[in-house]
Amino acid sequence: MSAVDPGTEAVPGTTTRQVRVDHHSAVHLAAETARAVAREGALPGALPDRAAVIASELAANLDKHARDGSLYLQHLPAGEGIEILAVDRGPGIGDLALSLTDGFSTTGTLGAGLGAVGRIADEFTIRTEAGGTLMSARMRRPGAPAPHTAAGVVCLPLEGESACGDAWAVAESEEGVTALVVDGLGHGEQAAEAAQLARRHFLREPGRPLPELLTGMHRALRRTRGAAAGLVRLRAGTAESCGIGNIRLMLLDDRRVHARVTGQPGIVGFTLPVPRVQRLDAPAGAGLVLCSDGIDHRWADSPSPFLLRLPPPLLAAALCRDRRRTRDDATALAVRVPGRQP
Repeated sequence: MSAVDPGTEAVPGTTTRQVRVDHHSAVHLAAETARAVAREGALPGALPDRAAVIASELAANLDKHARDGSLYLQHLPAGEGIEILAVDRGPGIGDLALSLTDGFSTTGTLGAGLGAVGRIADEFTIRTEAGGTLMSARMRRPGAPAPHTAAGVVCLPLEGESACGDAWAVAESEEGVTALVVDGLGHGEQAAEAAQLARRHFLREPGRPLPELLTGMHRALRRTRGAAAGLVRLRAGTAESCGIGNIRLMLLDDRRVHARVTGQPGIVGFTLPVPRVQRLDAPAGAGLVLCSDGIDHRWADSPSPFLLRLPPPLLAAALCRDRRRTRDDATALAVRVPGRQP
């Protein structure tokens, strides 16, 4: 089994750090934040400095070319490294292939930015349109195996706070790939305590039947303010969903959203109904999204083809960029079923 590190710290374990690039000074802040996240993730040797270079280049690119740009910095869903996401709201990259070429620049600089990021990162993914650009640069610890299932997540605290009342986890086991999004009631330290406690319980035995996982979380959270929790398990061709409260699941492909599932009424740790499992067909290539209520669920009413075709890391980033409610903690977790669509 592989899973994210079940640490007790809210920020190192699950919370995304955001750096808004609204001034050139943000480039230095982005580099220092990336270095700190890399060290927390136990990246050895010169890797934290290389992470700082990636963040610096991406932030400088946002400062020069983009509008409303931000970096999201975090640990990878399987805990094997770190990820630096860059998001903005335009104007898009006209010639993507040319922009990735060393020596190309539209501002008279050396033009090493995106090309350097592509060389340093273990994975570098870009999607762009006129309304904005999304980039994901991932670095892994040497020897760390990549997970079998593509997953991406962004988990942001309420605007102006550092403690996040949301948490998440992704784990691979013999039972399949299981993902959790949990939302502690309210926000702040007490909500974060409940969310992290639920996450730690999940990570002890993530392969257990989903109702058992929820029941165990319920017992663990009895002395907290409680939480909403959503679980999904992917097996070959099937997704099982089980949740309590307002965590929403969407099943989608590159054309439309096929199904929406909301958790049963109740509060984990306070009032728990008998958990029910819902089963959905999930063919190869389908996507699943779990969102806390800090993400406006109406994104699924008429999503653009660009959004539906994004890989999981960029889909999660796009939802937080465009649909986040800043007055609440917000989490978007996306998973892609292995294989290609028929």
